[in-house]
Amino acid sequence: MATIRRMTKNDVKAVMDVEKASFAVPWSKETFEKEMEDNPYAHYYVVEKEDAIIGYCGLWLIIDEAHVTNIAIHPDHRGNKYGERLFRHTCKEAIEHGAIQLSLEVRVSNTAAQHMYRKFGMVPGGIRKRYYSDNGEDALVMWVGLK
Repeated sequence: MATIRRMTKNDVKAVMDVEKASFAVPWSKETFEKEMEDNPYAHYYVVEKEDAIIGYCGLWLIIDEAHVTNIAIHPDHRGNKYGERLFRHTCKEAIEHGAIQLSLEVRVSNTAAQHMYRKFGMVPGGIRKRYYSDNGEDALVMWVGLK
């Protein structure tokens, strides 16, 4: 059974393993630490299975808007609905903190993630041209109203 909980500084090393396995241009350890220590808007959650972190999600909460900064499940654990459970938890946290809408960017080529987000009512809201630094790929901006 997997559990979802708030990320701590002690989790950063394990989160980096997920990050490096998931993204061509991973965030640095220092970026995660700075987010957790210095960003009052940042909220991070981890999925833990058998005492191992298998995924995480970052959320910024600014007044009544929520923005998913990043979400990843380790490739060895994908296809088991952990991403959906984590995203649902993150949306619930956003609502509990007073957010009325949530946004994120997703690669235009990442149709699997887009499909998952659509299950939560997210819809396309625009394109950020050449958003991703590794290959210049566009990002699809997706939004949903929270209730």
